[in-house]
Amino acid sequence: YWRLGWAGALFVFFAVLLCVFGGWTGVRALFTFFFSCLAIWKILVPAVLNGASATIVSFATVAVLTAVIVFLVAGLTRVGAAAFLGSMLGVASSLFLAWFFSGVMYIDGATMPFAQQLVYANADIVSLRNIFVGSVILASSGAVMDLAMDIASGMEELVLKRPELPRKELFLSGIRIGRSVVGTMTTTLLLAYSGGYLTLLMMFAAQGTGFVDIVTNPHVASELAKTLVGSFGLVLVTPFTALVSSWVM
Repeated sequence: YWRLGWAGALFVFFAVLLCVFGGWTGVRALFTFFFSCLAIWKILVPAVLNGASATIVSFATVAVLTAVIVFLVAGLTRVGAAAFLGSMLGVASSLFLAWFFSGVMYIDGATMPFAQQLVYANADIVSLRNIFVGSVILASSGAVMDLAMDIASGMEELVLKRPELPRKELFLSGIRIGRSVVGTMTTTLLLAYSGGYLTLLMMFAAQGTGFVDIVTNPHVASELAKTLVGSFGLVLVTPFTALVSSWVM
């Protein structure tokens, strides 16, 4: 129980710091944090264990979370609508790419942590490939949402300052805004994913495993596909959001 106590103390410190630093925005962010945890634990996980497709449930969960977070932050405005639509187009692209490349690369999701134990407990229900695809879009949705909001907010500011700006120029401005952010965001995804399998890479290095053998290893291949597919969705959300915003605004 001592771990629970320290974890509770850490969370309280995090919540207080978030609310003090962010004000009402921090309070809303804390609400979305709780809501996201509940949606994953009380909706997504039970639905998949009861036989629902993890891919469909994950996409639906991401759609609900994106709507709640975006419209809570931006309100029912043009910025919120553009950010939501751009985010969902990016997530849908990630879903398609994850499903396609997991098939052609023969990634069945068996390399995910505790996958074997899950199959033994629910062999007739769980599809590991569906869970893998769902985990890809769930893991990248936060970065996609963040980038879409940045682009939509920047384009609204342009419209407010120059309402006579043609739609084509507004679209190109949105592309330029996205370029300044997408480089660091893709690196953020890479670092976030690589941190999860750092010990695996260290084991390969200690054994002197060659580069080709590392890349073709099922564990590394699945994580590489997850990183690249998430980055694809992140890059594609820029033109999607810029295009939607240029029409909505």
